[in-house]
Amino acid sequence: MPVLSTVEGGADISKELQQAVLSAFAQKAPLNIVGSGSKSFYGRAASGTTLSIAGHSGIVSYEPSELVITARAGTPLAKIETLLAQHGQMLAFEPPRFGTGGTLGGAIACGLSGPRRPYAGSARDFVLGVQIINGKGEMLRFGGQVMKNVAGFDVSRLITGSLGTLGILLEISLKVLPLPEAEETCLFECSEADAIARFNAWAGQSLPLSGAFFESGQLHLRLSGSAAALRAARARLGGENFSDSDGLWSRLRDQRHHFFEDASALWRLSAPAATAPLNFPGECLLDWGGAQRWLKSDASAATIRAAVDKVGGHATLFRSGDRHDEIFHPLPPAMMAVQQRIKTAFDPLGIFNPGRMYSTL
Repeated sequence: MPVLSTVEGGADISKELQQAVLSAFAQKAPLNIVGSGSKSFYGRAASGTTLSIAGHSGIVSYEPSELVITARAGTPLAKIETLLAQHGQMLAFEPPRFGTGGTLGGAIACGLSGPRRPYAGSARDFVLGVQIINGKGEMLRFGGQVMKNVAGFDVSRLITGSLGTLGILLEISLKVLPLPEAEETCLFECSEADAIARFNAWAGQSLPLSGAFFESGQLHLRLSGSAAALRAARARLGGENFSDSDGLWSRLRDQRHHFFEDASALWRLSAPAATAPLNFPGECLLDWGGAQRWLKSDASAATIRAAVDKVGGHATLFRSGDRHDEIFHPLPPAMMAVQQRIKTAFDPLGIFNPGRMYSTL
């Protein structure tokens, strides 16, 4: 199948973005880089003149037989996923949209992944190459369009999750995967401790898992694969068949599940999947088979982070709360020093999203 051309309505504004960066560099003026703004709640409070990349959009190339797509950063995720679905393919890391306007650049800059992440891989695992503008206004390209193209430091993956602090994403090349032949969801009634035990027991078995979360006494398990594999798995697992007619997994992915409806401070806890219930005051939802835990709690940041530190994890104030304070888990001094050197290499004057990740970056 031939490479597909740029989608209708796409536009290349890379030169305009480059000029904006050159001007900011000359004036030492900070820039607040945004796409659609769907994830503006994430990270510390933004500062600087807003520079939107939303107009830099369009599919640059797509070769279904090679399982690779390249698109500009401002391209809506919805457009990309619609095109992929027409060819029986998907973004396997299930990037959260947080509304209708989420862009590819925003998804990669935030580095967030949906419920399929433990079983298919993270956003970083699917990034093959990127084109960026660095803090001096230079256009640079890293990686390519195949998996084994890295000789030395993998900058493409470093950019993923950097929240726009290292450069402006222009183009991203991603590996895509075929859509599963069939999917089913099983429902189990159990306690949180039992859910964690089941998650870890199932993870060690040959099962076509693609999602596992627990909330309010209910464990939902998604199976994806061939019809025969699903029948065999259901025979082993049991459980009640759950009809996903209202899009349970997409609602979980985009935080439209009822657990996320209120405006409480929302913490994202990362911990080893086998970690016992942490028993914070408040409500908790387990995702990623127990490795990602969403917590709504009035407990202090120090209390939450100290408890998560003890089990070898980390805690991020994902939404609400004081966004002028530190949002991400504190880094050891040596690691922070490395981060600062990387920041200086890509953005020597610190004009890109200053302080968005940490107050010192």
